[in-house]
Amino acid sequence: MDPMTGTAFAIATALKVVLFFVLLLVFVALSTYFERKIAGFIQDRSGPNRVGPLGLLQVMADGLKFILKEELEPGGANKKFFFLAPVLALVPATVLFGVMPFASPLPTPWGLSEMIVADVPIGFLYVLAIASFGVYGIVMAGWSSNSKYSFLGGLRGSAQMISYEIALAMSLVPVLMLVGNVGMPEIVAAQQGSVGGHAGYGAWFVLPLMVSGLIFVISGLAETNRVPFDLPEAEGELVGGYHTEYSAMKFGMFFLGEYAHLITTAGLITIFFLGGWDIPFWKGDDIRVLADGTVIGDPTWWKTLLTFFAFGVKTLVLVLAFMWIRWTIPRFRYDQLMDLGWKVFLPLLMGYILLTGLAMYLLDGAGVPVGLRYSAILTAINLVLMAILLWGLDRGAIVQGGTARTRVMRGRSRPAVAARSEAD
Repeated sequence: MDPMTGTAFAIATALKVVLFFVLLLVFVALSTYFERKIAGFIQDRSGPNRVGPLGLLQVMADGLKFILKEELEPGGANKKFFFLAPVLALVPATVLFGVMPFASPLPTPWGLSEMIVADVPIGFLYVLAIASFGVYGIVMAGWSSNSKYSFLGGLRGSAQMISYEIALAMSLVPVLMLVGNVGMPEIVAAQQGSVGGHAGYGAWFVLPLMVSGLIFVISGLAETNRVPFDLPEAEGELVGGYHTEYSAMKFGMFFLGEYAHLITTAGLITIFFLGGWDIPFWKGDDIRVLADGTVIGDPTWWKTLLTFFAFGVKTLVLVLAFMWIRWTIPRFRYDQLMDLGWKVFLPLLMGYILLTGLAMYLLDGAGVPVGLRYSAILTAINLVLMAILLWGLDRGAIVQGGTARTRVMRGRSRPAVAARSEAD
């Protein structure tokens, strides 16, 4: 079956834009509900349970409250940028979904429709470019509010996001090295098995690129400004951070942007490291559309539904894991946050990229074909690297808490105290 063209393609694209945008907004609304339910469970309370069955309509009540609240604006604020900041915080997280493949291609009477809004050939670069726009909303909100607390939160947010964007991008370099392409569907296809003579690694990249996946997850958490990386909003220090002076729907847009960014990050992790819409241990969904329009595999409507469900389950599990992390791990100190990004992740990723390139060079030189054997060797290498990395972290050799530093200082001070007591 040939891909869609002409009017059918334009109509299908418009329908996909509406469908995915509505699904995203619904998922964002449900994410706020899940967040409060998880928080209630961890804190031994019920969470939302008054409005609607199981408290599900609490989301609608909160949205109505944001709409009906009075709009307040600081007297010395820059009105133009004060209004634009919430928009810049929300829009980048939503438009990123345009390049994410959600399911296997859908066959229709008018041709084959790929389940992606815009299959641009530079999807990976598009993701990095658009994701970096989120920092402008935070900086603009902090500066335009004309408040010292907001300004400090904006500065923290900009420094944090710029720092971890570098680690975020570098952690994906090994993925591009294995795939040899920057297209998002090609990244998903590379994690499937071989189809029609076109090789695949037959394993999700979370195994052969385990270290890279771990750093991408941590950097993604830092990019979303959530605990333990929510320094721009540290209530105990900055009241509320960059959105202290916001109210009503402008305030709500920052939270919608945060949850949309959280879902986007979970979706990107799914695509880059969890096989995208690929269903494990099943060859039936190994379907590819080549650059010349050739379709390999057997696309059907029920496979599209199954793969869409698989993508949704993976993304949901990651979102729930991020929420669980928020309510179980304490906040980093700011110096620890910056040290982790610049002194740990950057040199670690440089060495990891070199090791991955060397391993690929040796495997290609030894004639190992792309496939499960290739992935198994890379997985074994990454298991060794993960053991070394976690052993170092566990012993406090890389990231030390405040108590470890205090113990060191106390140990150094004991001889001096003993000498003074003997003199007395």
